[in-house]
Parts: sequence; C-alpha cells; structure tokens
Amino acid sequence: MTVVRTGQHVDGDPLHGPDGAPADEQGVDASDPVGERGTVDMAKSDTAKSDTATSDTARSDGDVDVADGQPTEGTRRRSPWVRMLQVAVVIGLLLVGYYLVTLFQVWSTGRSDQARPVDAIVVLGVAQYDGRPSPQLAARLDHVVELWPDGVAPMVITTGGNQPGDRFTEAEASAAYLVERGVPETAIELENTGSTTYESLEMVAVMLPDGARVLIVTDPYHALRSRLTAQEVGLTAYVSPTGTSVVTGSDSFERHVKEAAGIALGRVIGFERLTSLTD
Repeated sequence: MTVVRTGQHVDGDPLHGPDGAPADEQGVDASDPVGERGTVDMAKSDTAKSDTATSDTARSDGDVDVADGQPTEGTRRRSPWVRMLQVAVVIGLLLVGYYLVTLFQVWSTGRSDQARPVDAIVVLGVAQYDGRPSPQLAARLDHVVELWPDGVAPMVITTGGNQPGDRFTEAEASAAYLVERGVPETAIELENTGSTTYESLEMVAVMLPDGARVLIVTDPYHALRSRLTAQEVGLTAYVSPTGTSVVTGSDSFERHVKEAAGIALGRVIGFERLTSLTD
C-alpha cells in the first residue's frame, strides 16, 4: 500500500504543479479542475456578451444589422426617399424619350410628300407685304402651282387674315399670286379671317363637308402640327411641304425644336388649348 504524505508531489495530483509547488502558488485554482481552460472559456463568454451589446447599440442607431443583413428601422425610414428619386429619374427619361420621338416625327413628316387625290389643296398663309407674298409665303404658293397641273384637287383654299393697318389679307395676296401663275380664279376659295393655324383650319372645316380630305401645303417644320390640327377640327388631312422653303440652317433647326415641344404638349392638352397658350 502506497502512503501519500501531505505536500508531497505525486504525478497527476491536481493540488500541485509539475514542479511540486502548490497549485495556488502557480496561479491555478486548486479547486477548479479545468484550470486555465476555464479562464479562457470565461474570456470568450465575456467577448460574446460585448459583441451582443455592440449589436444592440447598432440596432438602436438605425444601422443595418450585420448579423442577419436585414435593414433596420432607420434604413426603412430612408428608403421612401430613394424610391421617390428612382421614380423621378424614370419619369424624366420617359419625357425625354417622348420629346425625342416627337422631334423625329416633325423632321420626317416635313420630308414626306403625301400628295394624292383630295377635295381641296389648303395653303397656309404667312406674312405678306401690301398684297405681295413674303418669300416664305411665295415658296408655299410655288409648290401649289406645281401641284395644280397634276389634278390632285378641284380647288385651292388660301388662308390667313391681316394685321391691323394692312390693306390685304394673306389669303388675298396668295390668291392673286396663284392666278398670275395659271391657277383659275374660279378654282380658288379664300379663308381670310384666321390669325393662327388653328383658326384658319377650323374655318376651312366649316367651308368643306364633314370629313373632307385636304392636302396641306406649308413649310417642312410646320407640316406635322398642321396635319394634327386639321385632324382635330374634323378634316382628313395629308401634307405636301414645299421643297423650296426659305427657312433653312439654324433657323430651321430652332423651329423644329420648338415645334416638337409644342406638338408634344398639344397631343396631351389639345391644339386648340395650345394655341390659346402660345399665340
């Protein structure tokens, strides 16, 4: 039988260290069988509690929860502003696209010729000087002179009133110009009260049967707006823009840009209302 004396080192004795000194003198709790491993576990536990406290603080500040990757209450409060910005950007892009499509339509319509048999050729008036058509109006009338021999219509309607102090209306100056160039006077009708494109075409619609077919002669930049306006007042409209317009270069580009803006708006609010706002 082996006798163990108090204080004597025995291998595996938890009360003594490996050098024979009492365990409590080497920083080890003799009553704790796990020793240093218990101390490490406690440190890990304290660290976990600290991380939990930090996570709770982040949640209270409204940040994103790192643990689960979900937005917190503060993030959700900011998200409607982000959505509003996204919606605004989308709407802006759609409006820009709508305008660009309209601008292309203005350009392409002004370069098309829809001449065909109709009930009347309608030449839209523009400035005249004491009975003499301006170069812009003369270019439109010259195109009517070219169309007349083709027999596309039995009559020509000249349009446009006059400015205060003028002795002649645009319609009268246009009719005289056409007669001088071979269009029979009996084939010409005058609409000489309108001061805008809308007013002139509205009066033309009164002069002709419902749904009458007309071929509108004007400048290229003005062709699409004229056709859409004629359709609004009840006419079946086609366009044959003059090929000798004096509106060229930067002036033509500027008018195309303005017409596109007007047409884009007119399609929404109507061309009668657009006329009241812009003319």
